[in-house]
Amino acid sequence: MRIEGKNYKTIWFDKNSKNVKIIDQTKLPHEFKIKELETVKDAINAIKVMEVRGAPLIGATAAFGIVLAIKENNDLNFIKKSSEELVKARPTAINLQWAVHRVNNKISMIKSEKLFDVALNEAELICDEDEKFSEKIGKNGLKIIEEIYQKKKNTINILTHCNAGWLATIDWGTATSPIYHAHKKGIPIHIWVDETRPRNQGANLTSYELNEEGVPNTIIADNTGGILMQRGQVDMCIVGTDRTLSNGDVCNKIGTYLKALAAYDNNVPFYVALPSSTIDWNLKDSRDIPIEERDTKELSHIDGMLGENKIDSVQIYPKKSKAMNLAFDVTPAKYVTSLITEKGICDASKDGLKKLFNK
Repeated sequence: MRIEGKNYKTIWFDKNSKNVKIIDQTKLPHEFKIKELETVKDAINAIKVMEVRGAPLIGATAAFGIVLAIKENNDLNFIKKSSEELVKARPTAINLQWAVHRVNNKISMIKSEKLFDVALNEAELICDEDEKFSEKIGKNGLKIIEEIYQKKKNTINILTHCNAGWLATIDWGTATSPIYHAHKKGIPIHIWVDETRPRNQGANLTSYELNEEGVPNTIIADNTGGILMQRGQVDMCIVGTDRTLSNGDVCNKIGTYLKALAAYDNNVPFYVALPSSTIDWNLKDSRDIPIEERDTKELSHIDGMLGENKIDSVQIYPKKSKAMNLAFDVTPAKYVTSLITEKGICDASKDGLKKLFNK
C-alpha cells in the first residue's frame, strides 16, 4: 500500500546493513519515520512499545528478531533465551508465539554456519505468506460487500475498530483488505473509524492509511457506533483479531465486544477478518487467553502535535486517580456473523473452522 504515493511494506530486511527496517508507528500520523532494528533487543522493544503492532506484523517482527539474535550470537542457548523474551513481549496475540516456534523448528536441525540464512529465509517466507493471505482475505470479503451493494445500490457504510489495516500486517491488512478491494473495484464505500482509545490506533493509523488510499472515512468516538447502528447508518462491521479460538471466540482490541453487542442488537452483520496464523487451535476456553494489561500512562496521557514540528504528551486525568488498562477483550462466537480467512468464509464455530481448514 502507499504513503504519499510510494509503495511500502511494514517490515523488510536490508541486505546491505543486514538489519531489519520498520515503519515506526508510534510517530504516525504526524511523522513518517523508518527505523532500523539492529539487535534482538531492538525487535523486542519495538514490539513492547508498539513501534510495530497488529498480530501478523508482530509475528513477522519476532521472526526477524530471531534472525537478529543469530546475527548477534548463534549460540543455541542465546537463541532460546531470545525466543522466550520475544514471546513474552506481548502475550495476547498468538502470531508472536506461532512465528517464533516456526522459525525455531526450521533451524532446530541446522548447522550453526547455516542458521542465519535458514532463519532469514523463513522470516521472509512468513512475510510473503501473510501478504498473500491478506490479499485473499480481501477478495473473499469483497464478495460480502458486493452482495450488500447489489441490494442497497448506494454507498456502503462500514464500521471498523482499532487498526487491522496494512499497517498491522505486511500489506493489504485483514479488516481493511476487503475495503481496499471494494474501493479499487469502484464500489462506493465510506468507513466509520473508531478512534480506539487509549492509543487511538483507529484515528492515528486506520484513518491515516485510508486517507493515503483515497477511501472516504470519518473518525468517531469509540462509543458512537451504537447510535449509528440504531439510525441505520452502518451496513456492516468488520474487525481484525489477535487470537481466535477453534470454537470461533474472538480476542481483539478492547471495545470490540461492545461493538459486537450493538451490532447484534441492531441486526448489523459483524465480520472478523483473519489469517490462519491467528487461530489458536489448542486453547479451548477464552477465559484462558492471556489478556495484556498495559501501562496506565497510555490512559492518563495523550500524544499530539504541538505547533508544526513537536509531538508531545499531555496528562488528561487527575494526578491522584487510579486507572486500569486492559488491552483486549473477547467476543463470543455467537455474536460473530462469519469469519473471513484466506481459505474462505465460514461460521464462527468449531464445525465451521474445522470444515474450512480440514482440522
